[in-house]
Amino acid sequence: MGGACGYGNLYSTGYGTSNAALSSAMFNNGVSCGQCFQITCDYQSSPPNTCRQGASVIITATNLCPPNYALDSNNGGWCNPPRAHFDMAQPSWIQIGIYAAGIIPVNYQRVPCSKQGGVRFTIAGKNYFELVLITNVGGSGSVQAVWVKTATTAQVALSRNWGANWQCLAGLVGQALTFGVTTTGGQTLVFPNVAPANWGFSQSFITNIQFSY
Repeated sequence: MGGACGYGNLYSTGYGTSNAALSSAMFNNGVSCGQCFQITCDYQSSPPNTCRQGASVIITATNLCPPNYALDSNNGGWCNPPRAHFDMAQPSWIQIGIYAAGIIPVNYQRVPCSKQGGVRFTIAGKNYFELVLITNVGGSGSVQAVWVKTATTAQVALSRNWGANWQCLAGLVGQALTFGVTTTGGQTLVFPNVAPANWGFSQSFITNIQFSY
């Protein structure tokens, strides 16, 4: 729950327990938030009775697994750079590994994210500092760029504040908000009037628009 991507309650934001924290080398300062990976236990490299042979699981990156430089990367410092490591939620991990094993070698690949419903926007902060959390992103899963506009303003680019939270320093209160989002896969979608003119901070808005790649 919570975590360095800022998704908060992983159940209400749609991620559930199919998630993992990525080592810092993979997390990429939050750029990887929302990406999906298919993971299998590397049966050929694993000790006996540690793998579920042939099983795989798809997870979403929702957190950072921080490095521990006091420990060797092969003995406890699993998330030290440049190692690629997934610190997986237990319900997902036990689909590919035997519980008692703890740490297992895996094979993994990026896969498209399949999400129920459309992209969601949650607005926090205050006027002249809007913090927009973008969740339930399909396709490539991760966001590269965001802009917002109103009926009276041109497009205003947002910058990544932390994780999946994007900030805007414009006065937007009392105006309907249209967002444009570009994913790391290169697809750009426009979400017209996501928030009505009477929107308030801490409110979430669900769209019926979703990314395909």
